[in-house]
Amino acid sequence: MELEKLTCHEIHKLLRSNEITSLEVTSAVISRIEAVEPNVHAYITTTFDEALEQATIVDKELGCGKKLSPLAGIPIAIKDNMCTRGIKTTCGSKILHNFIPPYDAFVIQRLKEAGAIIIGKTNMDEFAMGSSTENSYFGPTRNPWNLDYVPGGTSGGSAAAVSADETIVALGSDTGGSIRQPASFCGVVGLKPTYGRVSRYGLIAHASSFDQIGVLTKDVTDAALLMKVISGYDLADSTSVKIDVPDYSNYLEEGLKDIKIGVPTEYFAEGIDPEVKSTILQAVDLISEIGVRCDDVSMPYTEYAIPCYYILVTSEASSNLARYDGVQYGYRAGSSLLDMYKKTREEGFGGEVKRRIMLGTYALSAGYYDAYYLKAQKVRTLIKQDFDNAFEKYDALITPVSPFPAFKIGEKINDPLQMYLADIYTVTINLAGVPAISIPCRFSKDGLPIGLQIICKPFDEQMLFKIAFALEKILTE
Repeated sequence: MELEKLTCHEIHKLLRSNEITSLEVTSAVISRIEAVEPNVHAYITTTFDEALEQATIVDKELGCGKKLSPLAGIPIAIKDNMCTRGIKTTCGSKILHNFIPPYDAFVIQRLKEAGAIIIGKTNMDEFAMGSSTENSYFGPTRNPWNLDYVPGGTSGGSAAAVSADETIVALGSDTGGSIRQPASFCGVVGLKPTYGRVSRYGLIAHASSFDQIGVLTKDVTDAALLMKVISGYDLADSTSVKIDVPDYSNYLEEGLKDIKIGVPTEYFAEGIDPEVKSTILQAVDLISEIGVRCDDVSMPYTEYAIPCYYILVTSEASSNLARYDGVQYGYRAGSSLLDMYKKTREEGFGGEVKRRIMLGTYALSAGYYDAYYLKAQKVRTLIKQDFDNAFEKYDALITPVSPFPAFKIGEKINDPLQMYLADIYTVTINLAGVPAISIPCRFSKDGLPIGLQIICKPFDEQMLFKIAFALEKILTE
């Protein structure tokens, strides 16, 4: 039995029946990492010794008949922008290449309480800035379906690790599509929850009003199990919302009776790859054939999403990254104080991070704040109203995740505008703060995965899981 290929819920069932041990599962994942990691490069840091120790502890608890969480004994990979006590956390950047946090992020605390086994920290675009995981100080990650192609970004390491069976499940963060786009490119499930559903405490900030921690898994059932564990109110996060967390697994098999789905026409306009367009519309036809009402819907402010998003995100990044000056922690260069400030940031940050800091500083500067930042905030409100209006009539929206399948490594890295346009169908979700999930749909003629995106109203993740689970069954039949 190839244990590393199993899902979380399959492993949990086998653990409970004493057919396998957590040590066997963890060892299988470690062996898989050692076999394929030289080619895929999904990880920055691995924690094999600690993982094996934890697996032994879980096995002892199972042997004593202790009732354990569905995540107990399950190897999990963590995107390298979430603080892990005693484990290096780099954000894919030279400036934090040696940073070891003294505390755990909220989600890490939850995972440890559930008995999950941290197998390592995954590669990412530096400070979660990029769409391909080519902007990492530690080198690019490669798509397991074709090593010449990108895995997407910025959670490309987590997506590639799940896709290549180098972990069972993984956590990522999503600022403008950074979970859903790599999930689509790598053929796995990726969910961005409602803003405020999961605490951001311990998540190293890129753009604070956009960032949200989410999950990458092999199927929708695993996503439901993992989301249940990491969701919930946290007093340490002022944006965390005090709202009950349902058991998402209970909603998976409810079916699609009386569900109404909107298909935004603006997401199928000029610029989309014909193969992606036909794939998503064929999926919509399949849903219609089983009696689900699917209607075209207009979301007129979608065309302004990219400029709006990049003005706001770069502005917040400019503010958040001001703390990296070589004084308290991280990389330090230079001899005098002024020289240290300049050289630390000049040598410590990569090109994309510098670009975004400069764009954001410009947008916030005197004389330009009203023309750019304030106007973008107003457009953000209009985009949110698009979603509010759509959800008055529909339970969910279905769209592509990306206008094209995965592209070749190096193809877009020197053209920032083309790279930014890769996020055109995902940034709107972060602007509005609503939840969305990417599920595998079909494959391109080149054998690369194409994902389908489902979007629901705020804090209605249970509807998201209900529809995603039903579609997963339809699309795999």
